[in-house]
Amino acid sequence: MENHTTLEAEASANDREGCACSAAELKAFRHAMKALTGRWKAEIMWVLLAGPLRFGEMRRALPDITQHMLTAQLRALEADQLVTRTAYPENPPRVEYALTEKAYALKPVFLSLVEWSRSSEMLART
Repeated sequence: MENHTTLEAEASANDREGCACSAAELKAFRHAMKALTGRWKAEIMWVLLAGPLRFGEMRRALPDITQHMLTAQLRALEADQLVTRTAYPENPPRVEYALTEKAYALKPVFLSLVEWSRSSEMLART
């Protein structure tokens, strides 16, 4: 009988064989990672998966983020067309932030990361 670890290693090696990426794919991957990584970007997007939020609501949902950092990251996400900012002409002014369709398309990726994290935690505990 083969060792379970040996089977996992072979499967992993087979998966890697199909992943030889071209220079264009690497460039696209780097572009995607630059847009998604950064202090708080993923967390902001995760919170916005539930729907549009006002600035104060996001501050409450992410209590460790500073006002300055939230503003900076929202601007960066908006520049990358991952978040929209809608200002309503009311008094007092109301501004809501929401994910774009482009960003919302990442929901399955985020959910897969959560599942991966949970299974990794389970493996670490055994």
